[in-house]
Amino acid sequence: MHAMQYEFTLPADYDMDVIRSRVARVGHLLDDWDGLGVKAYLLRERGVRGSAVNQYGPFYLWNTVEGMNAFLWGGAFQGPVNDFGRPRVRQWTGLAYEEGGAAHSPAAFAVRRRQPVPEGVELAGLLAEAVDETARLAERDGAVLAAAVVDTQAWEVVHFSLWEHDTPKAEGDVYQVLHLSSPGRGALPRGRQW
Repeated sequence: MHAMQYEFTLPADYDMDVIRSRVARVGHLLDDWDGLGVKAYLLRERGVRGSAVNQYGPFYLWNTVEGMNAFLWGGAFQGPVNDFGRPRVRQWTGLAYEEGGAAHSPAAFAVRRRQPVPEGVELAGLLAEAVDETARLAERDGAVLAAAVVDTQAWEVVHFSLWEHDTPKAEGDVYQVLHLSSPGRGALPRGRQW
């Protein structure tokens, strides 16, 4: 499993309905994308749920690098680049993935929590704890799915979860889910990824 996210931080007075309309118009285009596990079309609005910014930040869980590369280099990614400029695309290696108890419910909200990996810490223990945290998140009421991924350049663990209701039981940045494309969700490997 591979994860990816890019974010477009928009002006404070930006009409976020423009993003909502965009996703309503084009979100379905990845509903059958080969190699894609899940794409959550995510929105944060300034002053809502603790967000200091207006932001559009899709989050992806990929089954294959080929699917991810086809998206990035095959033309589909050019659409948002043309509309908003070329963003920095973050990529992470998968640590764990779990389906939640509300796996068959539509995802309404997402939570992303970034956790630095401190210098000098024993990696195996810390990353095993991230795997355990993924399982704990997936067991909470309303969880649709939970994943943990790691960036070995910045040494950061990211916990990502989707929720069926507006009171997610996780800490971090809260996003509204505008659309969920999940053509290969069933093929995402469950549990620990090593």
